[in-house]
Amino acid sequence: MQARINFMELPKAFSDGLFRLGGYVKKSGLDPILLELINFRISTINGCAFCLDMHYKDAIALGEDPQRLYSLSAWRECPYYTDAERAVLAYAEEVNTLHVTDETYEEISRFFNKQQIADITLAVAAINTWNRLNRAFLTVPGGYQVGQFA
Repeated sequence: MQARINFMELPKAFSDGLFRLGGYVKKSGLDPILLELINFRISTINGCAFCLDMHYKDAIALGEDPQRLYSLSAWRECPYYTDAERAVLAYAEEVNTLHVTDETYEEISRFFNKQQIADITLAVAAINTWNRLNRAFLTVPGGYQVGQFA
């Protein structure tokens, strides 16, 4: 497999804004493992192999249990996600489909304030953008090293 476009061949300015956005989200105060769950789930839905490789490795490096990652697509049937994580996963999935119900928003509001919900929404938007770029460019998965883009 060969990438159509390699990010390293593009001007640095091409992805600067996305890296700044990611830096903001990482510094938002949201739990890093929760952010990785969002990134991994949305990347699964969007079928982004590069992002799945990256966020699996990042989550494991943070101490996440592999079982929670490989079961994430069936999170509703698994007992090992907290109620807050479940609310975030439901919300992230709905943001991804561009239709957030009042019930889902009310549920996430039980655990997170408006600023945190805004940051979670931004995290979903960010991973969506990366998913779309990596899928369009056919970025080759497998070579990511934890901290590579820090």
